[in-house]
Amino acid sequence: MSESSEPTVEGGGAIVRVWHGWTEPEDADAYELFLTDAEEGLLATMSGDGYLGYDLLRREDGDEVEFVTQIRFADYDAVAAFAGEDYEQAHVPDTARELLTRWDDGAVHYDHRASERA
Repeated sequence: MSESSEPTVEGGGAIVRVWHGWTEPEDADAYELFLTDAEEGLLATMSGDGYLGYDLLRREDGDEVEFVTQIRFADYDAVAAFAGEDYEQAHVPDTARELLTRWDDGAVHYDHRASERA
């Protein structure tokens, strides 16, 4: 880990921003496309210094569909570049608000410690 208390890519970690939102079942595909479309998707087109990628999770949740976004950043400066200085507040664009029935007002940030993908 670097000398600061914030992990960096060089120090073996990253910051993972986790956020939840829910849609009606009939809006779920449109919301997923809003995030992942290769040409226009909010997550698919992200870039910038310190941006390291994302994971999008989806599940049926009773009468709703739950989405969990996990966005990886090199450090908190990169998180703030994406979400602003008050980066613990949710970043919910107008188009997302039209498709979501509800969402978390805040995002939670984790120090990434380890992962493995087969």
